[in-house]
Amino acid sequence: MSVLEIIIALPLLAALAVWLGAPARAASLGATFINLILVLFTAVSYMGKTGLDKSGLAFTSSRPILDNPSLSFAVGADGMALILALLTTLVMLAALWQIEDRPTIFYVSSLLIGGGALGAFLTTDVFFIYAFHELALIPTFLMIALHGRAEPAQRKAVAWKATIYLGAGSLVLLAGLAWLVLEFSGGSKLTFDLIALRNQAAQAPLPDAKQAQIFFVLLLGFGSLVSLFPFHSWAAPAYATAPTPVAMLHSGVLKKFGLYGLIRIALPLLPHGVHVEWVQNALLLMLLGNILVMGLVTIHASRLDDTLANSSVMHMGYIFLAIAAGSEIALKGAVILMFAHGISIALLFGLCGRMRNQLGTLEYNKLGGLANHAPSFTVLFAFGAFASIGLPGLTNFAGEVMVFLGSFTDLNPAGLTNLHWTVILALWGVVMSAVYMLRAYRSIFHGSPATGLFMIDPALSQRVPFILLATTLLVTGCCPWLLLNLMKSAL
Repeated sequence: MSVLEIIIALPLLAALAVWLGAPARAASLGATFINLILVLFTAVSYMGKTGLDKSGLAFTSSRPILDNPSLSFAVGADGMALILALLTTLVMLAALWQIEDRPTIFYVSSLLIGGGALGAFLTTDVFFIYAFHELALIPTFLMIALHGRAEPAQRKAVAWKATIYLGAGSLVLLAGLAWLVLEFSGGSKLTFDLIALRNQAAQAPLPDAKQAQIFFVLLLGFGSLVSLFPFHSWAAPAYATAPTPVAMLHSGVLKKFGLYGLIRIALPLLPHGVHVEWVQNALLLMLLGNILVMGLVTIHASRLDDTLANSSVMHMGYIFLAIAAGSEIALKGAVILMFAHGISIALLFGLCGRMRNQLGTLEYNKLGGLANHAPSFTVLFAFGAFASIGLPGLTNFAGEVMVFLGSFTDLNPAGLTNLHWTVILALWGVVMSAVYMLRAYRSIFHGSPATGLFMIDPALSQRVPFILLATTLLVTGCCPWLLLNLMKSAL
């Protein structure tokens, strides 16, 4: 087996072992820690590789399954895939660490979500990219419905709403991918191999009008999975209701699949589709809905879990802005921002879950003064909150700057374009982020302690995963070249 196949298989085999009776915590954390080391080793090896082809893929292997249509279990990784694989293993380790005194299904579900995400990021066959994502969605729905943090009727309603939205989005996506495969396979033999499809698209590109049509279908499909406005209303309730490990994994990792799909599949095969006027204008309006409308909604949230859930939806607008711009700087910034957002939101949801367990409430008007008796918790929360705001020195800042600069290009004397005006309006999202996150931080940690509430600082063993995530934000924020050096090829 290749190293990428091992990385994909480890969490799935660990889930099977736990289901069959292996020690749940030891098997889950052990497999995830090994996977983290493997991903780090693979990333370092990739940095040292030279002579890569224009796809930038390395560590490739293929196992044929069908001849016609041509279907293979093919794996390969470039810098973007490795960055998202690193994100997945880091968040998996932190999420699994939070599972204490919980049924085995928590470990199995978390491993399946993480394994599905790794499969989606590291395979190079369109069929398996789609199938692995669907594998990861199933335990997400089940965990919200069975173990969500709400009354049974409410959590089932939230689970059904997420199922309907994401199910419909997956069907639209499937239709778009099928259309893409039919257009680019060439001849009588269908192929799902992404590299073959890319080569065919380069040799015989589709007319711009058809590119726009297919791209828009893929945008609706992938966008629904990322909570693109107005297909976003499932996301915030799902994150706020989900058990802590599931909220960390879905908002931090699985949500990036739709963005990854647009950058990995739609943009290379349909390079002119996003720039056709009606598609671009529709995308710009939708992403402004994410940033401005959801920014205002987040400001008015009265609970920490609602603030984090809605802010996660809001921040996706920045990455869609990079996709609309399509420049290399913006797209590389988008990948860094995907990584940064995944780490920071997983850190915040993990801390939010611990706060809920100890205090029994997340309402701002019932909290206050926690910094007086939980200083370590306060500092860790500050890392996630300030990263979300985009404080210089943390990873989110590097990603946001690259997205904004890469999107505000091609100025001409005739005046600003719709894209330029969108960038100017989107900058207000940074102000909104500061407003709602600093308000949350002040309400929870400063002021007079709330009557009857006392929070115990987590022990060092409980702080380890949070320290790992906070350190990652600091190291990659101060040294963003660590991530940029992985992205050798143009996106």
